[in-house]
Amino acid sequence: MFVPRMGRIAQLAILPALINGFAQAPAGAASAVTVHISIKDHRFQPAELKVPANTPVTLVIRNLDPAPEEFESNTLRVEKVVAGKSEITLNFRPLAPGRYRFYGDFNEATAQGAITAE
Repeated sequence: MFVPRMGRIAQLAILPALINGFAQAPAGAASAVTVHISIKDHRFQPAELKVPANTPVTLVIRNLDPAPEEFESNTLRVEKVVAGKSEITLNFRPLAPGRYRFYGDFNEATAQGAITAE
């Protein structure tokens, strides 16, 4: 099969189209929503978060306490230690509508919260 060679100018002309095509998200894909939460006095602030359903979620957790805390959720399938005076970022798949409970494993009596996807 004969394939003609493209000249340099033709190659440069189609480059932006190729880049744009690869950079765009697939049709119907939702971009991630970022939400922030803090840990202060062994409590999550805010304790209740709302996010759009069927959308990926990026959760930024900042621990303002000097002691570490473990962010844990059975429904979100995550267990991650947040060192004292530090911050972590967690990325979640698109969440189906529902309520996703989380808690601080080191201070479960006070560190409670939930993400509601609606």
